[in-house]
Amino acid sequence: QSAYILIAFICGYITFLIPVYFWQRWAPYLFLIGVVLLVLVLIPGIGLKINGSRRWISLAVANFQPTEVVKLFTVMYASDYVLRKSKQMRTIIKGFLPILGVMIVTGWLVYVEPDLGALIVITAIAMGILFLGGLTLRVIFSLAVLAPLGVWGAILISPYKQKRIQGFLDPWAKENVFDSGLQTTQAQMAFGNGEFFGTGVGNSVAKLSFLPEAHTDFIMAIIGEEFGLFGVSIVIGLFGFLIVRMFGIAKESIQNNKHFAALMAQGIAIWFSIQCTINIAVNLGLFPTKGITLPLLSFGGSSLLVCIIALAIVLRIDH
Repeated sequence: QSAYILIAFICGYITFLIPVYFWQRWAPYLFLIGVVLLVLVLIPGIGLKINGSRRWISLAVANFQPTEVVKLFTVMYASDYVLRKSKQMRTIIKGFLPILGVMIVTGWLVYVEPDLGALIVITAIAMGILFLGGLTLRVIFSLAVLAPLGVWGAILISPYKQKRIQGFLDPWAKENVFDSGLQTTQAQMAFGNGEFFGTGVGNSVAKLSFLPEAHTDFIMAIIGEEFGLFGVSIVIGLFGFLIVRMFGIAKESIQNNKHFAALMAQGIAIWFSIQCTINIAVNLGLFPTKGITLPLLSFGGSSLLVCIIALAIVLRIDH
């Protein structure tokens, strides 16, 4: 992870040197590269299958997760699309349907990996930027009704996801506590053990192989156990400050008539806020268990690298 951090900071520094207009010019092509990567990860022999999901491409020395970079490319593409179609954004046929088709294809590729968490985040990024770019409230409300129906349909056709939902509804049930509810119950016990000020750094019991994925998806539960409610509040406060500042930078960009930069900053803020909310809610047992990382904190080179690059772009916008 230290090596990933070093690489991420080097890439972040290089990214900071790149003018914002470069991303606007290349946004469609970068998004196309992201779609190609989503296709490649599904091909046996190229994409690695881990825990039943085919989400990684082996780079010999490390594994790369295409969905992470697609989140950033979605921010760029949606921001560029809104500006190119600014006069047509309030029309459904010319403004909304073209990008809807693109997002359906992208969403389907992510879904068949399967990675429902990434699908939700990518969809939220695109819809958030489209809303900020002038998409009509009628379309937004229609999507707000149809989206849950789509998610419910995806759950109904997947016995594995149905099992996840049953584990979420009653994780402490005898048939769930060591099966589909295992991560939720262990995470809740970790938070309970941490109380207000935690057990101390390194003193977590849950991470001694009791809580699966304690170093990635459930790292907030370990923070809760070792640093308590006090530490969790600080982490949530830092993420909140980061997101508020990104929206502040976007506001300054609008005042300076740099609309692509503003949409990019807003899109990255939406991405971080949605992903943090889902991850923390899953850790607390408020959402069904989903494999989604906590930005900047969870183990994983792809997530860390892309998050640092995204923050470097926001810093460049501010600069």
